[in-house]
Amino acid sequence: MHVPVLLQEAVHLLTEVGGELFVDCTVGLGGHARAILEKNPKAYLVAIDRDPYALERAEENLRAFEGRFSLYHANFADLDQVLKKEGISHVDGFLFDLGVSMLQLRSDRGFSFQRDEPLDMRMNPQEDLTAYHVVNRYGEKELERLIREYGEEPYAKRVAKAIVTARAKKPIETTGELVQVVSSVLPYRGGRINPATRVFQAIRIEVNGELQALSSALPKCLDFLRAGGRLVAISFHSLEDRIVKNFIKAHMKVLTKKPVRPNIEEVRANPASRSAKLRAGEKR
Repeated sequence: MHVPVLLQEAVHLLTEVGGELFVDCTVGLGGHARAILEKNPKAYLVAIDRDPYALERAEENLRAFEGRFSLYHANFADLDQVLKKEGISHVDGFLFDLGVSMLQLRSDRGFSFQRDEPLDMRMNPQEDLTAYHVVNRYGEKELERLIREYGEEPYAKRVAKAIVTARAKKPIETTGELVQVVSSVLPYRGGRINPATRVFQAIRIEVNGELQALSSALPKCLDFLRAGGRLVAISFHSLEDRIVKNFIKAHMKVLTKKPVRPNIEEVRANPASRSAKLRAGEKR
């Protein structure tokens, strides 16, 4: 079961000024959505996710609130189209819980480097671009660029060259094979972080167009938010956090001068939460 991160903090910031219409742009298994609906018995929630498997689980987990939510299989970059289908013009709050979920990490879609799985990494399995295509078809310069920009990997050039050299002998087909290639040219950094972590992050972001989707979605939220409405976003790496931070600072009243971080109890209970940062803004 995916444990919702910063649950109480997110729901409080989203709902403390009232309102009855909320949009969970990354509903996942429905943890945050359930808390919103429990807190306000009059609330209605539009729930969006690009992962159809997550939506199936969310529907099960929200069954007690039948009639108070709607589920949409969509990219949150298209949230304006979803809301138009619902006939909604004003929203009281938007929530984003960004990054990859435990459901996806434990699937067989190649999100995790801890198991040997086919190189896929698609959050929406119906889309065309896969990690296999990125790893085996992108040119060396393009690989270097995305590993440096999206993975913030200082040895991006070395990794890109190693990938191209390895795939010239045979295609790199699984996560295990990719980890071997990456680990062979990266220095051991110590600690719990696998040397391939940043490379996997970069490829996943590329496959799913994550940063472009976020940059597209945030201005659309502002179009639908009522005055005083809230935007709450939880991010797990600096690239997403920077986009959220800059958008809120430029266009909204900042509610979190510093990002809200999980307390030590939450990190102990859920180590995956340790990198989470929550930011919130209010429409002026």
